[in-house]
Amino acid sequence: MTNSGSIPLRASVRILVPLLALSLGCNSLTRGLIGEPTGTATPPPPTTTPLPTATATAVPPAYIAPQCSQVALATVPAATALAVPTPGLEVNPPLSTTDQLAVLDDLVQTIEGVYLYPDFNGVDWPALAAQSRTRVEGGMETDAFYHEMGGLVNALGDEHSDFQSPAAVAASDAELAGTTDYVGIGLLILPMVEKARLTVLSVFPGSPAALGGLLPHDSILRIDGVPSVEGETSHQYLVRGPECSAVVLTIQTPGQEPRDVTFVRVRVTSPIPISSYLLPTSDGSRIGYIFLPTFFDQTVPDQVRQALQDFGPLDGLILDNRMNGGGSSTVVEPILGFFTTGTVGHYVSPNSRRPQEITADPIHNSQEVPLVVLVAEDTVSFGEIFSGVLQDIGRARIVGQTTLGNVETQHGYDQSDGSRVWIAEESFEPLVSGADWEQQGIVPDVEVVADWDTFTFETDPAVAAAVELLAR
Repeated sequence: MTNSGSIPLRASVRILVPLLALSLGCNSLTRGLIGEPTGTATPPPPTTTPLPTATATAVPPAYIAPQCSQVALATVPAATALAVPTPGLEVNPPLSTTDQLAVLDDLVQTIEGVYLYPDFNGVDWPALAAQSRTRVEGGMETDAFYHEMGGLVNALGDEHSDFQSPAAVAASDAELAGTTDYVGIGLLILPMVEKARLTVLSVFPGSPAALGGLLPHDSILRIDGVPSVEGETSHQYLVRGPECSAVVLTIQTPGQEPRDVTFVRVRVTSPIPISSYLLPTSDGSRIGYIFLPTFFDQTVPDQVRQALQDFGPLDGLILDNRMNGGGSSTVVEPILGFFTTGTVGHYVSPNSRRPQEITADPIHNSQEVPLVVLVAEDTVSFGEIFSGVLQDIGRARIVGQTTLGNVETQHGYDQSDGSRVWIAEESFEPLVSGADWEQQGIVPDVEVVADWDTFTFETDPAVAAAVELLAR
């Protein structure tokens, strides 16, 4: 088994595409196109239950891509219950019982050698491993075996450690590389199960969603007449389907009545976008805003760099991490380098302690500009570490809600079959305060509580509070 690196786990956020993972820091990046809840076992093969199909609608498409302009929408197949596979991804190859047992033994030995908690987080790990071995020896189909491995790792109960099948590894690697490739309308969304809706985090520039007028904070209530969330089940993948097919979404913008909008699906291949704006101010000061939805995309540092270059010298900058489910240290470190330098904390395990060193990479006055970072309960993993570091060293003030505390870092170990196990191996200790963020979370300097789907960018209470802080 080879070490794939380290990353705090992803958070509950996925784009309407497959979800992936790498060396991560603890979090639960499972939400829309790029994200998924942390610590969930690999699901068994789904049983397809046909959902109600859409009937003809009088709502004209908001936008039709040129390649779809000659397609008669009335003849296009309705959306299906299962997502169209992302091009290029393979299914898991068959694995014999002998090879399954070899993977199991390798996984068990690795966890016993490097796991953060010597007591295995209070569970009877030898007994759990023995039970899995008995079941595997009894014979398992390949996908059932990977489901078993996911359940075994998840049984540690730390909400950080995770297991990925070979197919999931391929999808995760593609996600981190920013090689999005799926058919849909171009959204990064977050399921809000408690509110029975999907909420829009980001809209891909030039996509059907963008050209059809969707904006961050909009909610999707229904997809072709089917509720987007039913009970504990989210149907976000119904937004995907065959290229040039139509889908009718029931959309609600905060403060407005729901409306039906028809979109025509196309292939989406761009990386997950950040959002950046220069805010209007009454005194003419230059205050920038950058929304960071994830650190699980290696294109994000260059996107932030370009935004800072386009802004020019600033009087203040707001970094929005409220929906940031974490990602990879290889993404976080260069972004921190725009704003600070030197040792900012330590990664600590039972047997080691290593510094987190940041190399300065100033863009205009980014090393000195006053910073405010926005956080919320959905800020996890490296989203928390990034925010907390800037607060801890006195580089930024924090606005929002206290985060839930999920800052253990995972290291990924590749196995002989192409699967990967992520193991919670280190905790993060901030340089100045030495605070236990896993227990107390990141505590804001100014508390602002507001759900993402209840405001627009123009009425965002956290942005207003941040601007007020920067004006002092």
